[in-house]
Amino acid sequence: MRVNVILAAAAAFLCNASAAPAQEVTLRAVSSFAEGSQISAPFERFVEKVNKEGKGVIQINYIGGPRAIPPFEVGNAVRSKVVDIANVAAAFYTNLMPEADAIKLLNKPAAEQRKNGTWELLTDIHRQKLNSHYLARLFVSVPYHIYLNKKPEKVDFSGLKVRVTPVYRDLVQVLGGTPITTPPGEVYTALERGVVDGYGWPVLGIFDLGWEKVTKFRIDPGFYSVDVGLLVNQDTWKSLTDAQRKVLTDAALWLEGLDATENAELVKTERERQAKAGVQTIDFGPEASKEFVRKANTLAWDAVIAKSPEFGKKLRALNGE
Repeated sequence: MRVNVILAAAAAFLCNASAAPAQEVTLRAVSSFAEGSQISAPFERFVEKVNKEGKGVIQINYIGGPRAIPPFEVGNAVRSKVVDIANVAAAFYTNLMPEADAIKLLNKPAAEQRKNGTWELLTDIHRQKLNSHYLARLFVSVPYHIYLNKKPEKVDFSGLKVRVTPVYRDLVQVLGGTPITTPPGEVYTALERGVVDGYGWPVLGIFDLGWEKVTKFRIDPGFYSVDVGLLVNQDTWKSLTDAQRKVLTDAALWLEGLDATENAELVKTERERQAKAGVQTIDFGPEASKEFVRKANTLAWDAVIAKSPEFGKKLRALNGE
């Protein structure tokens, strides 16, 4: 009789324990871009949404931008669980995951990428190579541009020193330019002193850094698409409950939706703002522009496939090329 009573009590305890709500968890997060900048702003809205809707379930402690962790160290910080979640450009972790260089070439809407298998494949590669869960892609409809202080007469960067990241290093080189690598925080001084003649950057964000004051020209059209995404450390992701993962996933889908509903107008406004600030547009005409974009895409896909033949070819096929 006494044994039965003990077993019944133990069963009741286990039942109550399993029914108890999971303890709220707090994730540490960083951005590879300055707080409040146009590239960090959507992520900061994501953090606010999670913290509002995840009360009692999950919260995010946003510890800052590059002042917390330098941009090119953010990928490794997520991989090694120095932080749990990051807003980071794929270009900043290609040394750890070469396939990340393909993300800039995947220009279908984020919702379509989730349906056609692209997101699933990227998630698998991130899990294998970066010990991370690929949570969201933020700026599919936002292009990169080359900005210059010397006006070329054709699509030729011979004699020009251009600040680069891995996103456009190969393109600058094949067009005759000299690629220079510096942290974003040093670009203003490099332009001011003539250490570089230009730089690559998205159409968004130059006002955040004050670069419009030392920039004369922007080459159109834009090319590639901004490769900023949200990563969650894989061990952290596995440790979360279904309810906690749902809060993050729902907020991620909402965040991706902003690209479709807001970014086109944001890009238009930014072009107008640059023109008013004195940044002139260089347009070499429809044929040269088409060839410029074609060359950029071909060069980038060839580089991705050379580094990762299996995954590179799969990603290119999923992008319809």
